[in-house]
Amino acid sequence: MRFDLLSDMMSGIKNGDNVGKKETVIPASKLLRDVLKVLQKHEFVGNFEFVDDGRGGKFRIQLKGSVNNCGSVRPRYAVRLNEYEKFEHRFLPAAGFGLLIVSTSKGVMTHDDAKKQKVGGKLLAFVY
Repeated sequence: MRFDLLSDMMSGIKNGDNVGKKETVIPASKLLRDVLKVLQKHEFVGNFEFVDDGRGGKFRIQLKGSVNNCGSVRPRYAVRLNEYEKFEHRFLPAAGFGLLIVSTSKGVMTHDDAKKQKVGGKLLAFVY
């Protein structure tokens, strides 16, 4: 039984990229769909599609092999506008390298987009 779908998805993407797989399949949710859209926009994953299996569905994700490391952030830290830099130092290897994925009142987005829109939120995941 899975308890944290976001962690399962991020580890599935990382492990699939490490062994050279072309695709991976994970259980579906609305949050995962939004995170996948962000990852696809920044070219960490290819196309993904929803597959209805009669039990909630799954996502079939095309892997590009461009992920060095990724993971979910637990606990989900609340981040203010002026705290993004602190979490960049904690989770990313260098400034300007990689993404923090944040759930804000304006939707799921990267930390750079959240800075531009001047909103805080909950830290969900990192990828580089």
